[in-house]
Amino acid sequence: MIARAALAALVTCAATLGHAEVDEPVDYKMDHYRSPVPETLQGVTVVDDDAAYALWQTGRVAFVDVMPQAPKPKLPEGTIFRQKPRYGIPGSLWLPNVGYGRLADVTDAYFRDNLQVVAADKDSPVLFFCLRDCWMSWNAAKRAHDEYGYERVFWYPEGTDGWVFYDYPTEKIVPVEQDDATAP
Repeated sequence: MIARAALAALVTCAATLGHAEVDEPVDYKMDHYRSPVPETLQGVTVVDDDAAYALWQTGRVAFVDVMPQAPKPKLPEGTIFRQKPRYGIPGSLWLPNVGYGRLADVTDAYFRDNLQVVAADKDSPVLFFCLRDCWMSWNAAKRAHDEYGYERVFWYPEGTDGWVFYDYPTEKIVPVEQDDATAP
C-alpha cells in the first residue's frame, strides 16, 4: 500500500516536472523559441494530436509548418551542401522562419502571400505547427489571427513530434521558396 502511494506520488511529480506551466504572453515571443509554450492562445483553437489528425483527415484545413530553416552557408566553390530533410504532415505548406517574434518586411509579405494561396478567404480554416515546445507556431498562429485577420485559426503545439509519436503519416516536404533572403 505504501509502495503504491509512493509510486503514484513519484509519477505525479515526474509529470509536473516534465511540463512547466507557462503563462500566455500579451505579445509575441521574441527569444528562446525552443522552450515550454502556454496551453492557450487567445482567439485561436488549440488542438491536441487526435484533433489535429481529425482535421487533417477532412482535407478541408490548410496545414502550415513554420519550422525555421537556417540559410545555406557560404561555402567554397564546389562544396556539396545538403539541407537536412524535413518530414512533416502530408500536404502541409512549409513556410520557414515566419514564426519569429519580429518579421522583416520581406518575410511578412512572404507569409501573407502564401497564406492567401492556401486560405484565400479569411474564414478558411488554417492550422499552424512546428515541433513540441516551439514558439514559432504560437507566434505564427497569433499573427495570422491578430494581424492578418484569419478567423478560424488552429494551433497544434505538439507539432510533428506529437504527430510522429502517434505514428500518423509523414512525407518529405520542401519549403516554399522566398525571392529574397529569409530574414526574421
